Amino acid sequence: MNKAFVKESDNDEDDDLPESQALPAGTKNYMTVTGYRALNDELMRLMNVERPEVVSVVSWAASNGDRSENGDYLYGKKRLREIDRRIRYLTRRLESAEVVDPAQQPSRDQVFFGATVHYCDSRGEEFTVTIVGVDEAEPLAGKISWVSPVARALIKAHEGDTVTLRTPSGIEELDILDVVYPDP
Repeated sequence: MNKAFVKESDNDEDDDLPESQALPAGTKNYMTVTGYRALNDELMRLMNVERPEVVSVVSWAASNGDRSENGDYLYGKKRLREIDRRIRYLTRRLESAEVVDPAQQPSRDQVFFGATVHYCDSRGEEFTVTIVGVDEAEPLAGKISWVSPVARALIKAHEGDTVTLRTPSGIEELDILDVVYPDP
C-alpha cells in the first residue's frame, strides 16, 4: 500500500523521543548501571523473543491467503512496526549512554548523579528521591531524572544545606536531610 494512504513515514521521525525524555542540547545521556542493564535486557528480549514470534505469526497469516481481511496479518504487521520502532529507539539510547556507577562516588555527603536524597520542603513534608537517568525516571517510585527541576536544585548540595527550587507557584526552600549512595 502506498505510504500516502497510511499514517507512516519513510524516515525515523516517528522514533522521536517523548518530550519528557529529551536531553538538553550538548549533554550526555547519563544512566546508572541498573538502568543500562534494564534497557539492554528489554532490547535483547524484543530482538530475540518477541520479534521472532511476531514474524512467525505474520508469516503464517500471510500464507492463509487474502491479507486485506486477515486480522492476524494486519495486527502482526502493526505490532512488528511497533517492535522495530522500539528496537531503533533502545539501540540509539544505549549507544549514546554514559554509564555512571553511583557506588564509586567519592564525595558521599554531596548530591550527584545516582544519589538517594532525603529532603523536606517548607511545609515540613519529607521526600526521598533517587537521581537517575532520563530513561530510568519513575517519579511515582521516587526515581527522578537528573534534568528535572528538583534534581537540578539538589545537585552539588551537601547534607544539611538548604537549596532553592523555582516552581510555577513560586520559590520553594528544600532542606537536605540525608544523602546516600549504594555501597561499592
